Amino acid sequence: MIDYKKVMELSKKYEPDMVKFLRDMIRIPSESAKEREVIQRIKKEMEKVGFDEIRIDPMGNILGRVGKGKKIIAMDAHIDTVGVGDKNSWQWDPYEGKLENGIIYGRGASDQEAGMASMVYGAKIIKELKLEDDYTLWITGTVQEEDCDGLCWQYILKEKIIDKPEVVVITEPTNLNIYRGHRGRMEIGVTTNGVSCHGSAPERGKNAVYMMAKVVNEIEKLNERIKHDEFLGKGSVTVSYIECNTPSLCAVPDRAYIHLDRRLTQGETRESAVAEVKDAIQRAQIEASVEVLKYSTPSYTGLVYEIDKYYPTWVLPENHVVCKAAVKNYKDVLGITPKVDKWTFSTNGVATMGTMGVPTIGFGPAHEIHAHAISDQVPVEHLVKACAWYATFPSVYVNM
Repeated sequence: MIDYKKVMELSKKYEPDMVKFLRDMIRIPSESAKEREVIQRIKKEMEKVGFDEIRIDPMGNILGRVGKGKKIIAMDAHIDTVGVGDKNSWQWDPYEGKLENGIIYGRGASDQEAGMASMVYGAKIIKELKLEDDYTLWITGTVQEEDCDGLCWQYILKEKIIDKPEVVVITEPTNLNIYRGHRGRMEIGVTTNGVSCHGSAPERGKNAVYMMAKVVNEIEKLNERIKHDEFLGKGSVTVSYIECNTPSLCAVPDRAYIHLDRRLTQGETRESAVAEVKDAIQRAQIEASVEVLKYSTPSYTGLVYEIDKYYPTWVLPENHVVCKAAVKNYKDVLGITPKVDKWTFSTNGVATMGTMGVPTIGFGPAHEIHAHAISDQVPVEHLVKACAWYATFPSVYVNM
């Protein structure tokens, strides 16, 4: 039997440690592919609390193990962040880790180094209360998520860095709710090729920008036709970038390019999304090429692991044993029934469940509205409650 009162007492006891750890991480700039220093800080904390094993894989992800049972469970926090933009737009130094009135502010506070702070101390409580059961728990701090959702987990699972888990917990911000999926996304490039000529006689050429303008018009119409899902909501497509190539500002452009941000709802696939873009081009009566873009930026270790920028939709059924275990544990730890919902944005779940088929659930401190925002923040009480949930979920799951 789990002594939930004792778990919460210990979680509260370790609140100062979690606060210090999180503030230290915030103070270390760690944009995608620049995470080396924050990984070392996490390693130091894992050593301090007494993990059974700590690894840093060739990509640069850190993986800490507790236990050696048959059932493999992973809990994940990506520890890279987006940049801060114009620092003058912040009310405080985004790399200070400011603590005021029970709230920690700074880049990465919500998205999502708070999850890492709570997980590490959840593991400490597991060991302190001897909550190890027939499971092996991996706590992962993963890299490059902000640039390429799920890249890290495709690498971990396809390259067999650890044995395949039977459940993954994503600790992205959920406002302490249970999340069971989100829309997928993909990045698509469209190119039109024209014929350049002198701008004084444009009729001699074929303007690639005019060609692309017709395509853009059809893409806007396509967005209105995309299907809606009752749980995940509507898919979408938008032009997020446009450029052209021209010999000079006195010439007709011979090439135009647009970048499409495509959000995929339930039932939509890579193939269906590409087919819709090609159909839009046909409706525009224009010749254009379509490609699914690739990601090949080296990690901070120098490793290149190229993948397509296709991040599948995923939804865990509400009656799945993992979801039931998450809800039961929530009730036992926090004494109330959780809201079961979804993320608006994308997570590493696109790889764990979307690509690799591992049942995945989400529970994390902070509210997602603060992710990537100049209000980036997390309440300290969220760290404590999340820590207690992380400490007890593995045992609840393996005994379902």
